[in-house]
Amino acid sequence: MNATALKIDDSDCFDIAAPTPIDPRKLMRDLQAYRDPRPGRSGWELVITLLPFLALFTLIAIAVEAGYWLALAATPLAGLFLLRLFIIQHDCGHGAFMRRRGNNDWIGRALGTLTLTPYDCWRRSHAQHHAATGNLDARGFGDVDTLTLREYRERTSLGRLSYRLYRHPAVLLGLGPAYLFLLRHRLPIGLMKQGWIYWISAIATNAATALLLAIPVYFLGFGVTALVFFPVLLSAASIGVWLFYVQHQFPEAHWNREADWSFHDAALLGSSYLELPPVLAWFTGHIGVHHVHHLASRIPFYRLPEVLEKHPDLRDVNRFTALEACGTLRLALWDEDQREMVSFREAARAGR
Repeated sequence: MNATALKIDDSDCFDIAAPTPIDPRKLMRDLQAYRDPRPGRSGWELVITLLPFLALFTLIAIAVEAGYWLALAATPLAGLFLLRLFIIQHDCGHGAFMRRRGNNDWIGRALGTLTLTPYDCWRRSHAQHHAATGNLDARGFGDVDTLTLREYRERTSLGRLSYRLYRHPAVLLGLGPAYLFLLRHRLPIGLMKQGWIYWISAIATNAATALLLAIPVYFLGFGVTALVFFPVLLSAASIGVWLFYVQHQFPEAHWNREADWSFHDAALLGSSYLELPPVLAWFTGHIGVHHVHHLASRIPFYRLPEVLEKHPDLRDVNRFTALEACGTLRLALWDEDQREMVSFREAARAGR
């Protein structure tokens, strides 16, 4: 693993095992120069993502007649385009895709009909995630549920079993994404109990999605449409959840209690830099540059590589390759004493 250790001192500066320290507050001010979206570039990014997705979806639906398994071969590629549409929706939620808030919101709502993500619900929960990343006393909004080692040991046997099941990769990357995108924002829980605007967002998204899917249902039938749409959606959802997981769950992640928590520290130290091959970086909207994104969320996704070029020292902060990041799936608990993420096996060994 190539994650660089950073040390905190009383001046909130960080030594990155290099001569020049990084001051996250100064860096955040410097990053303001990259915030302005470029409407022409944003529009182009939307076109070259949306049109290929619609074309692939159509081709997969037509190819079903030649053989379902043959048609499914193109599902991962369509899923990657759908994931990129979600990244654009994500930027809209941060006000980073277009200059006007109204344009961001309506593009985000429109894309939500394809990603099955009610935009206003998601934007609220994601804003809470950004506001409390790394804060042990403000967990539970828009993030992967994480227990401390002490909390896990204090649970009953049934409570520990349920948490172990929740953190199993088959649930995190399989059942979890299905629940998140198909049910989470359509049940009377969480934000659904906090105001009518969230119900309107969910109901409007559901209605618009139904109208869109009515077109392939009319021409191809409900069965074919379902057998095409849901695999594409779930492949995108699983990749997206994996990305979100590895960007905050790694050995040297940064968590603190409210009294010791700092937004700037948590943004830089609590998020990883997932270095992906250029093609995958394009499909994922460079969201792997997550430490920069958390420090300055108003930077458009297509400008994140520009930040790394101008600030090369950021390439060494919590850097992982895709292969290295896969190894983080074993991590499940935050050890407050050792200040690191540990696996269930490591926790059991420490308990003995």
